[in-house]
Amino acid sequence: MVITNITSGDMYNAFLHGAHEVVSNRQFLNRINVFPIQDGDTGTNLSSLMETIINDSTKGETVKQTLESFSDAAIRGARGNSGIIFAQYIYGLSMEISDQEFIDYNQYASASRKAADYAYESIEQPIEGTILTVMREWGEALNRHDGSNNNITELMSSATEVLNAAVTKTQYQLKELRKARVVDAGASGFAFFIHGMLEYFKKGNLIDIESINKVQRETIHVAVEHDMNSKITYRYCTECLLRGNELDTKNMKKILNNLGDSLVVAANNNQMRIHIHSNEPERVFEILRQNGNIEYQKVDDMKKQQDVVLRRKSDIALLTDSIADIPQEFIDREQIHIINMNILFEKTSFIDKLTITPEQLLDYSKDSKDLPTSSQPDEKTIENILIYLSTYYKSLVIMTVSKQLSGTYNTINRVAKRTKFNNFKIDVIDTKQNSGAQGLLVAKAADLIGQGYKHNEIVNIVTNDIPKSKILVRVKTLDNMIKSGRLSTTMGRIGKKVGLKPIVTLDEAGEGKLDSISFTTKGSLNKLVQHVRKIMKSNTIESYNIVHINNLEEAKELEHLFTGLIGKEPRYIVETSSVVAVGAGAGAVALSYILKK
Repeated sequence: MVITNITSGDMYNAFLHGAHEVVSNRQFLNRINVFPIQDGDTGTNLSSLMETIINDSTKGETVKQTLESFSDAAIRGARGNSGIIFAQYIYGLSMEISDQEFIDYNQYASASRKAADYAYESIEQPIEGTILTVMREWGEALNRHDGSNNNITELMSSATEVLNAAVTKTQYQLKELRKARVVDAGASGFAFFIHGMLEYFKKGNLIDIESINKVQRETIHVAVEHDMNSKITYRYCTECLLRGNELDTKNMKKILNNLGDSLVVAANNNQMRIHIHSNEPERVFEILRQNGNIEYQKVDDMKKQQDVVLRRKSDIALLTDSIADIPQEFIDREQIHIINMNILFEKTSFIDKLTITPEQLLDYSKDSKDLPTSSQPDEKTIENILIYLSTYYKSLVIMTVSKQLSGTYNTINRVAKRTKFNNFKIDVIDTKQNSGAQGLLVAKAADLIGQGYKHNEIVNIVTNDIPKSKILVRVKTLDNMIKSGRLSTTMGRIGKKVGLKPIVTLDEAGEGKLDSISFTTKGSLNKLVQHVRKIMKSNTIESYNIVHINNLEEAKELEHLFTGLIGKEPRYIVETSSVVAVGAGAGAVALSYILKK
């Protein structure tokens, strides 16, 4: 096609083509991702960004309106370092384009150069040899030509020679890239996008949205060809979408700078996207909630990602939700993947076990008449997790909290059936348990994977163990049971007056029920002891654990008691998830076990 001006439709279709090219190369970008951390997700992050841009944006009457729509979607959908930089680049384009029906080459070239400045400004410490460098050199190459009387396609084609050279040069600008002998993944992703745009300007072929999503689903596993063991100083890739009036990017960078590195802050209008690598995501979000409304948050474990890429222990992946209570060191060692539940309190969303602790949550809500509520991640988040795991593993065992307590099982099952994979087996198991009992079942599955059992054997063994598992929760205060409606206000008031100390459990179907009641703390402990003695008359306890809600002292007392009674120490003691804390209340302690066959 001979194009001398760019219309709104041209810009929209060119972006569609650029997005298609990025998504098509998702696996390649994951494979070469070594900077700043080799976590193998740059392609996945950029693909997710592109899908959000295309699915959530619309073609406007002017080029500027179209770019503004892209920018709004990009800020919402940005993922990872490169994704947020890319979003700010698009915002820069939208700001620097005049609001008219079409633009010429010179206007596009000028806006592209200035858009790179916006991208640089989003970074606290810009590093050359990355996507930033390639964005700048692309804009400068475009501006070396006067396009007043020339074909836009020819001029852009000429500038792509500089673009390609800039991408190649990144391999020699950063020591991590030199060692791995690869170019920068983010820079390469930007180049793919530009080449996709140019493909539209050359041929004019239209790419539909469904074809982009189809490419995303059908990409296959690509082996990693390099070995980079870069040290991870800050473990969690922490991201947030913040809304509010008069959001200040400079001030935000200042107050977050001492909590980690790789800080990127992108903003337009009344929304801001923040990215930082930190060891304290809960502190990051405590600051953020004081500066605006948190609409979206994401925390990725880069250590886990690096282990999967470089030190994967098995071809079988194990995935559970954050309601399963397991020590972090065991999760790390056995490479268990976690779907973290969402917790909503007073219009702020938190990520269970990552951006909120049980102690914080109970402190926030102690004076509120309403309890925080929990929910599983949305289907798109689950789909992204499944696609990511299919990249590195041959099969996947998923073990969820009881479907009687949460929609997690049904949602994951639905996404797993809908998302088509080539030669990637998925089994979704309803554990019919939660908290410590769910954790023991997951730990058992991890043991079996480590011992070399096959996928189907693991599923069968764990499924058979579900009826032999049990959790018994000693509730210390009735306040949260009253707030949640499990006890009426009247019954709760009477219960508190007489000192009611219930023990709650789950039935065979995985639904909550009352196991027993007593009227003193000592009495509820005696109930637990009687239960254990009774089952041990005809059974052997294979393993057990003790979980608690900010009450380690009492958990240790139970450890001493049951070590003597059962004849062995608990597999572990750990604090529960915030989701469990909401229901059980402060100070609760639980005993969970699995019986031997």
